[in-house]
Amino acid sequence: MFKKVLIANRGEIAVRIIRACRELGVRCVAVYSTADKNALHAQIADEAVCIGPPATKDSYLNMNAVIQAAVNVGAEAIHPGFGFLSENAEFARLCEKSGIVFIGPSYKSIEMLGDKAAAKETMAAAGVPVIPGSKGAVKSIDEAKKIAEKCGYPVLVKASAGGGGRGIRRVDSPDELESQIIAAQQEALSFFGDDTVYIEKFLVNPHHVEIQIMADKMGNTIYLGERDCSMQRRNQKILEECPSPVVSSELREKMGKAAVTAAKECGYYNAGTIEFLVDEERNFYFMEMNTRIQVEHPITEEVTGFDLVKAQIEVACDMPLRMKQKDIRLTGHAIECRINAENPDMDFRPSPGTINALYVPGGPGIRIDSAVYQGYTITPYYDSMISKLIVHGADRDEAIRKMRWALSEFIVDGVDTNIDFQLEIIKQPEFMGGNYDNGFLTRYMKKRK
Repeated sequence: MFKKVLIANRGEIAVRIIRACRELGVRCVAVYSTADKNALHAQIADEAVCIGPPATKDSYLNMNAVIQAAVNVGAEAIHPGFGFLSENAEFARLCEKSGIVFIGPSYKSIEMLGDKAAAKETMAAAGVPVIPGSKGAVKSIDEAKKIAEKCGYPVLVKASAGGGGRGIRRVDSPDELESQIIAAQQEALSFFGDDTVYIEKFLVNPHHVEIQIMADKMGNTIYLGERDCSMQRRNQKILEECPSPVVSSELREKMGKAAVTAAKECGYYNAGTIEFLVDEERNFYFMEMNTRIQVEHPITEEVTGFDLVKAQIEVACDMPLRMKQKDIRLTGHAIECRINAENPDMDFRPSPGTINALYVPGGPGIRIDSAVYQGYTITPYYDSMISKLIVHGADRDEAIRKMRWALSEFIVDGVDTNIDFQLEIIKQPEFMGGNYDNGFLTRYMKKRK
């Protein structure tokens, strides 16, 4: 086991990793920007190193600063969390070059799967169902027109290097295609430094279902059930649940085996998530693979009893997985609500400021993953998510009831939050009945206005 790990992240995921390190007896080092001097992760780590000013490009995205910090404190490994450098193949390569273990997959796997157009080709070759569309990147407008006509409108133009809902444009007619490709390319270049795009058929009102996998370096790969992430606003997840209300045990097995096949095809190890779209006939199609721990990983942990973050660290130490596929059982039902400092009535405008009072719910089956505290000042520089509220019940009905009273008890004073909005959502008949899809929240917001 490592003696010291540096955590190249901030917020609740940095705190989560610190706790996993503590359970494994590993010393942990936090990095922080000047804006995060008083952040919880910087205060509770064994050591903390300032790596730059507030702007992410000068701190959390500064590869040289992060690696130099690891070298200076004698850290043997770096855990990137999610976001920032977690899916950056160059960063993983630089870690290896510097003699530091990257807690995640190899840089080669990240390269292969980070290009979503290339990943789609790889999956199709492996026999994993993929959404109809271009075979790789689109090279010209004329080629795009032919592909879109063959797929049938509507189609999606998507950034190959995309993520977090960026670089995606829906096209409903041939007249819109060229302008939407240009818009997607410009956004992709701005956010990812790569304007490559591809085209795929737009599935009307599908479910977004992802399979969690974990693989060691000895070739053992398992899947740990699915998460339904269909409750989305502008391609940003709001709420997730496990298991999915639309996935049967037979479909779960099919999707799980396809995810394992996909991972093995890429020589993948460590934690990863295969994202699928499931249509009304319960056909599923590969969408993308995330080569990191997911924001919503706690709900998988709650229903399987498998600590994904500790397993990430163990796999990075060349240890075998503690569990085999036959050991994985889904017990009960878990739901996660992302608590954001934002105002849903003002188009979800971020709400930085100081938390004057804070009360979080507790009790059996309640988990809070957070990095805020009373007196903490939320800065405008980073993502608006401040906490994750996770509940675990004996079944879906119990989990929903538990989430309702937990949200009702959650108090954050001093900034706007989406707590009341989350409570509003889980009371909707479509959610209560498990009948929501990717388009539900868009339809609901139009009706809500």
